[in-house]
Amino acid sequence: MLELISLTKSFGHVRALDDVSLRVDSGEIVSLLGPSGCGKSTLLAVAAGLETPEVGEVRWDGENLTGIPAHRRNFGLMFQDYALFPHRDVFDNVAFGLRMHAPRLPGSEITLRVREALALVNLSGFEQRDVNTLSGGEQQRVALARSLAPRPRLLMLDEPLGALDRTLRVELLDELREMLRAFAGSAQTALYVTHDQEEAFALADRVAVMNAGRIVQAGAPEAVYNAPASPFVARFLGLTNLVEGALETDSTFTTAIGSFHAACATGVAHYQRRYTLLLRPDSARLSGSSNRLRVQVVERSFRGASIRLLVQPERGSHLAFDFPPQPLPAVGEMIELFLDPERLTVLPAD
Repeated sequence: MLELISLTKSFGHVRALDDVSLRVDSGEIVSLLGPSGCGKSTLLAVAAGLETPEVGEVRWDGENLTGIPAHRRNFGLMFQDYALFPHRDVFDNVAFGLRMHAPRLPGSEITLRVREALALVNLSGFEQRDVNTLSGGEQQRVALARSLAPRPRLLMLDEPLGALDRTLRVELLDELREMLRAFAGSAQTALYVTHDQEEAFALADRVAVMNAGRIVQAGAPEAVYNAPASPFVARFLGLTNLVEGALETDSTFTTAIGSFHAACATGVAHYQRRYTLLLRPDSARLSGSSNRLRVQVVERSFRGASIRLLVQPERGSHLAFDFPPQPLPAVGEMIELFLDPERLTVLPAD
């Protein structure tokens, strides 16, 4: 089990990590999710031993790793650029980590582990291939095999799919979790850094959202998406329909664009205090009886499984709602939408 305890790290006048604590249980995949510059790669580097914190500890199964260099922590690292050796074939690239971490390992064991790792990433038979002739996806698999071959107790991945095109990224994402679950007969403990919500949600058991050097929310992907802790988290997850207002009654929320009943407002204690109302993109209906909102259609865009309408309320900013493929109002039409109270969420104000 990895424990990051009250870590603080600065670069000059910039505080990259500000009292960050996180636990990764054995066999668990935790994703650090956040925008560029939020501190997630710094946190990975501190955990790996590549950076030293000013305050705090990195522990593994209770052992303080402070002062233990990166090469002795038995942690695997995989980066976005893969860092393959162009003058070595696939076998020697994968074997490199084994020879570094276990120089006394017999050649037969090295061969066995290389083949095992390549089979896991679906590259059996590629041992003698020149890495310069491989596609981007194949190079990514070689880099992953090299990280897994030494059987690290923790695997850390920093934006490993960032250099791939979307189609290949989606394909490999579907496989990556299965690979991590299957290696060496048990689940691989992993810490995964990304700025992509889809990657984090698809891969991780838990997601830790970071901003300005702090973890601002952590939990299961479904829990974080369904109940973002702040407008920042909501925006970062792509939930941009945010309207400021105040609670007037136990479930009535008053804003500049209208008053709405929000089922999940029940239990919020402070009436008249400012809050932010999240209108989820799937909350709008073309017919109904409650939460009526008059808007003009500004834009329509086809999204494959859905059609998005960008609409302009009579007051306030544009809002975007997703509908199943169906006949929808044309651009320029004035229409009424009805917002599902179950899909409206009250958040603290920024």
